[in-house]
Amino acid sequence: MADANVTITARPNGPLRVEGPIRLIDVDGTEINLEGKPAVSLCRCGASTKKPFCDGTHSKIGFQAAEAAVAAEQRAAEQK
Repeated sequence: MADANVTITARPNGPLRVEGPIRLIDVDGTEINLEGKPAVSLCRCGASTKKPFCDGTHSKIGFQAAEAAVAAEQRAAEQK
């Protein structure tokens, strides 16, 4: 698999979409079986009940991704 690529895309105010051949290891060192899954969405908001995977909770809680929040703070500071 030396030629295989992994692509990670940050979704606006949502999860990290990971595409490609990956190995996902939990905090206990156990590999999570991703067989048959060419892509997964990983939680960024911290509120998913299916961690490390996204379950859509970000949209229910109004999650603002860090890059969006930083940009808003910078705009507010520039307007002062």
